[in-house]
Amino acid sequence: MLGGMGTIATESYIRLINHRVKIKRDQDYLNYILVNHATVPDRTSHILNPDKCESFLPYLIDDIKQQNKLDPDFIVMVCNTAHYFYEELQKNSQAPILHMPRIAIKKMTEQYPNEDKVGLIATRGTIADGIYKNEIEKVDKEVVLGGSEIQDLVDELIYQNIKEKGIVDVTLYHRILELMHDNYGVNVVVLGCTELSLAQEKGDNHPYHVIDAQSIIADVTIELATQIRQGQDKNQIIKHYQEV
Repeated sequence: MLGGMGTIATESYIRLINHRVKIKRDQDYLNYILVNHATVPDRTSHILNPDKCESFLPYLIDDIKQQNKLDPDFIVMVCNTAHYFYEELQKNSQAPILHMPRIAIKKMTEQYPNEDKVGLIATRGTIADGIYKNEIEKVDKEVVLGGSEIQDLVDELIYQNIKEKGIVDVTLYHRILELMHDNYGVNVVVLGCTELSLAQEKGDNHPYHVIDAQSIIADVTIELATQIRQGQDKNQIIKHYQEV
């Protein structure tokens, strides 16, 4: 697991898999190794200003190479925006890296097959690099981003509240979902940032339909690890989850 981008969101992911796995004894928990690499340069800053802001790619390649020495069955990267360099990272990894956005959109098509318009809220980096936009359009859905007022509120929730203060403004989170639904006419909103997934974990008492990538990847992590432990072919299992 490659985490620390950010740390509180990574903590949320670990908490999800530890509490969702079915256990009767200590040995039923998953075997995993977590790298909480908090000093990885800001992903959004580099994507928006690549000439001025340090790239996070070399840091993640180094992490990937170190992890591969331990011969993991698969790797989870707990940051949506970091998937900007997914192809380069996979080339440097012997172990398969789960593609969190792709897996999330696959789940969306299964859960909401008749929704033609899909809302997306995320960091400016994830919006700019098109990670989710490309995956959503692959399944023939229209992507709705909302206006600048939505992005300003999302930035406030992610950066001013969660990253800077370590708190989740649940009221603000619900307001964003309300605006996406009422003003932009979307019935499903994709949460394209792990800090937004943390907001969903803390404030899931709302009437809106969301696709929570971190929650989905937590479930897939448990399913894959359990099936591999039972002796099933990991390559076939992972291929199933990675394909749209």
